[in-house]
Amino acid sequence: MDSRVSELFGGCCRPGGGPAVGGTLKARGAGGSSGCGGPKGKKKNGRNRGGKANNPPYLPPEAEDGNIEYKLKLVNPSQYRFEHLVTQMKWRLQEGRGEAVYQIGVEDNGLLVGLAEEEMRASLKTLHRMAEKVGADITVLREREVDYDSDMPRKITEVLVRKVPDNQQFLDLRVAVLGNVDSGKSTLLGVLTQGELDNGRGRARLNLFRHLHEIQSGRTSSISFEILGFNSKGEVVNYSDSRTAEEICESSSKMITFIDLAGHHKYLHTTIFGLTSYCPDCALLLVSANTGIAGTTREHLGLALALKVPFFIVVSKVDLCAKTTVERTVRQLERVLKQPGCHKVPMLVTSEDDAVTAAQQFAQSPNVTPIFTLSSVSGESLDLLKVFLNILPPLTNSKEQEELMQQLTEFQVDEIYTVPEVGTVVGGTLSSGICREGDQLVVGPTDDGCFLELRVCSIQRNRSACRVLRAGQAATLALGDFDRALLRKGMVMVSPEMNPTICSVFEAEIVLLFHATTFRRGFQVTVHVGNVRQTAVVEKIHAKACLLPLTPW
Repeated sequence: MDSRVSELFGGCCRPGGGPAVGGTLKARGAGGSSGCGGPKGKKKNGRNRGGKANNPPYLPPEAEDGNIEYKLKLVNPSQYRFEHLVTQMKWRLQEGRGEAVYQIGVEDNGLLVGLAEEEMRASLKTLHRMAEKVGADITVLREREVDYDSDMPRKITEVLVRKVPDNQQFLDLRVAVLGNVDSGKSTLLGVLTQGELDNGRGRARLNLFRHLHEIQSGRTSSISFEILGFNSKGEVVNYSDSRTAEEICESSSKMITFIDLAGHHKYLHTTIFGLTSYCPDCALLLVSANTGIAGTTREHLGLALALKVPFFIVVSKVDLCAKTTVERTVRQLERVLKQPGCHKVPMLVTSEDDAVTAAQQFAQSPNVTPIFTLSSVSGESLDLLKVFLNILPPLTNSKEQEELMQQLTEFQVDEIYTVPEVGTVVGGTLSSGICREGDQLVVGPTDDGCFLELRVCSIQRNRSACRVLRAGQAATLALGDFDRALLRKGMVMVSPEMNPTICSVFEAEIVLLFHATTFRRGFQVTVHVGNVRQTAVVEKIHAKACLLPLTPW
């Protein structure tokens, strides 16, 4: 655990407690780049571009890796050039796992030159032909006028290219939803996934609850999953059109899987399990505008920092407060995010342009933290959050994904079911390798430390059939007539070639954030390792280095 988390718990609420790390970000420059404002007196191709060249608008130079491509113009390319451009688009789509962003009117070094209206129209037509060739759609995200070294209006255009879904290989992002009890987490998810605003009394959240006591109390005590899709054109796909989960998956090129976690302190262990077990790509921290940072908000923030999960913040219930109250809550959040324990740079999102910029900078820099202010009742600024989620790229690059897929298969067992006419079914996440229908794996460890052989009969992702499961994807696996009594949460299904072994004693380096009693030898703790939640006993403490051998019960 990072020692900076202890700083957060030690003084995150003290005004002025530590130096600020930058100011609140605002959208700036075309394309939302933080690199605008290049070196003064810059010359291009050996000639000075006049008085305006003293401060030319720049984006960061184009990177060879990643899913962002700069193009000055795409006007009437030759057949050979066109085929090369199509190959290049395939590479960018592969890097973005089905998504790519094209900046038209930008040179490779990042200079924002811009194009005249006719050239831009021809370039977009060529880009559309390229997308059709690779089976993708294009969506114009935004246009900007630049007045650099030209008397005529010139524009740059930012375009999202997204693959049409093929064989259930849609882009899937997992977002953990954190926040204090009664901050509106389940209500917000209900509004996003059902497509209907809340009535102010919690109607939108009823479809998300799994237990009767949750409906009666209005508080989440378990972990539930909700999906929100976006098609290849960037349009929202949810349950508003009486769709089933299967239809949403089939119509979507990008899926956002929300992991709704408990906010009450009594269920904190469930929230920790959800963050460690389901491997979220990022987290959404919900803060009520009328209460601010209260209850478990600080603990959830500390968990996200300790586990190095990138997060963005949504301030809800703005319809219940005066504008000054909302501003005070935002200032409080900015103050906390700038504390030495966080070292985050807040970015307030107030327009669609800000939302596009926030999505790009959030993926590029782990320190940028977008802040949204919205209402689930009036729908105020709800579209800005949808724009952000639609554009948010995968936070892991294709190289890391390829390295994981080349490793041996390892599947974490998080849920166990018995389905009529199907048999035993397990749900979880494939942490490495590739899993196919018919694969022979071993599962364990059992109570005596053994691993048992089994066969994967079928695979489903978001309730839709899938033949191949790749590292980082969540799914359910049907195991046929395998005895459910031999399975439990926390087990792993691995390739027999891994020759898995178990351990019962290990050393851990810890940071003690706060504790009500004395932490000593013989103390009983709960250890969370991935999807394993196990009680352990402290056998020995090595001085102040905090190295603790722990023996699980």
